[in-house]
Amino acid sequence: MRALMESERWNHRFYPGEWKTAQGDRLAVTEPATGEVLASIGIARSDDVAAAGMRASQAQTAWAATSFEQRAATLREAARLLAQNAGYFIEWNIRECGSVRFKAEWEVNTCVEQLHMAAAMPMQANGELFPSSVPGRTNVWRRVPLGVVGVISPWNFPLLLSLRSIAPALALGNAVLLKPSEFSSFTGGLLLARLFEMAGVPAGVFQVLPGYADTGVALVRDPRVKMIAFTGSTAVGRSIAEECGRMLKKCSLELGGNNALIVCGDADIEAASSSGAWGAFMHQGQICMQTGRHIVHRSVAQAYSRKLKERAERLVCGNPWTDQVSLGPLINAQQRDRVHGLVTAALDQGASVLTGGRYENLFYRPTVLTDVTPDMSVFKDEIFGPVAPVVIFDEIDEAIALVNSSDYGLAVGIHTRDSMAGYEWAGRLHCGMVHINDQTVNNEFQVPFGGMGASGYGGRYGGPANFDEFTERQWVSLSNSPAQHPF
Repeated sequence: MRALMESERWNHRFYPGEWKTAQGDRLAVTEPATGEVLASIGIARSDDVAAAGMRASQAQTAWAATSFEQRAATLREAARLLAQNAGYFIEWNIRECGSVRFKAEWEVNTCVEQLHMAAAMPMQANGELFPSSVPGRTNVWRRVPLGVVGVISPWNFPLLLSLRSIAPALALGNAVLLKPSEFSSFTGGLLLARLFEMAGVPAGVFQVLPGYADTGVALVRDPRVKMIAFTGSTAVGRSIAEECGRMLKKCSLELGGNNALIVCGDADIEAASSSGAWGAFMHQGQICMQTGRHIVHRSVAQAYSRKLKERAERLVCGNPWTDQVSLGPLINAQQRDRVHGLVTAALDQGASVLTGGRYENLFYRPTVLTDVTPDMSVFKDEIFGPVAPVVIFDEIDEAIALVNSSDYGLAVGIHTRDSMAGYEWAGRLHCGMVHINDQTVNNEFQVPFGGMGASGYGGRYGGPANFDEFTERQWVSLSNSPAQHPF
């Protein structure tokens, strides 16, 4: 696969079902750790998106008509090829997206398993029987493919957050148009195009359309695209929902988060600080499930903050391609400046830095802030960087109110020795996922995943939820003989 991908197959090209030289602009694939341009690929224009939609619509009919064995075998072959070429995907994930090695390795391994799970979907029961008040009639309520699914994926987990939509959509008989982020168009785009091409997905059934916002807008507005599966910021998600609403088009949005870790007075501080460090700093905090709010009981706040500081200071920042590091670069200067702006604004308002609060180029040191109050932007806004603001509470009702004060509602962790009390508190939290005695960055592809409020709209990804996301329901009634009516 390496030799095939390092050829003219992808240079200045994109993949609308075949490798095509772009007629418009090029997109530079840049390594954030060094600024080096690694590749130049083609951008899909709005007319390319329209042509891709037409081709996908035509190809989808034949793909949906293939046997479930054939679709399953194709996805299993994609899983085999991904595992066989894991090193190549890992390399690009590190270099293009700033992923540290263990994160890139985990992502590939998880995607292999995700493809195997999707391969099992076509052979599951796809309908239910309902009784009828009409003698001789059978009512079947079955799933049918949507048709063409548009996937718009982010750069932070470019493989996982693309494949979690692509794989089940293909398994259930849909065609897929993928618009990857401009910051991960090779790893989360053209590499997947080559993977599915080699796996035997028919031309037109899976296409990759790199580009900027205008490419995404064209995909959302294309009338042949029957669903948009989007992962990204809440602001962009709102605009997609508005467009889809006007077109009465299905959309599933997994959006931002301002996730909280509640550390109770009886918590194991070693374990809680480990969860806090992992949730706040893993992948430089550039995760929708990042622990952006550390809500800690007054009796243990000093001990927790001290342990979190110690863990942060042991972490090594650097180039993940050339060095063994814990944190790589932030994705770009705009994101770095936004993170640092939140930190400096908090300091101006009275917060204190226990550690961090500084950067070199795109490498931002893991940061712990204390004396944070709920009115500060660093507490209210999604940070998407390696910053851990600590806020103190006295009663659990106060902690729950602090969590629920956010418009976001993705993930919460609760550390307490009374796990049953934690389970009861979870029911009072306005969020899609709660983890007792763990951190917020959790993903198990067999469990439905998603948020509430500003963190999610339209459904869930993973496990049985995938059947509902990527199909429509159709009622078919069958009668033994033609019905007779009064008219």
